[in-house]
Amino acid sequence: MSPRGPGKYDDLCALVRNRAMARGAIVIVLGGSKGSGFSLQGDEELTRRLPEILEEMIPQIRAALRTGDLDS
Repeated sequence: MSPRGPGKYDDLCALVRNRAMARGAIVIVLGGSKGSGFSLQGDEELTRRLPEILEEMIPQIRAALRTGDLDS
């Protein structure tokens, strides 16, 4: 699980990035066909900012869980 080079789910990450017409994307898979892992595609700035970006998302995820907006 490395942010450098292809990840286990790089094909899915490319699909998400391209469909979203995004500068970058991260795909996190839990218990998938290739096991758990992640793939990251983005420029050097996005790669360096990944921990900060994820930390910014944590309160949003927690709030969504509290309100039931993240139920599966």
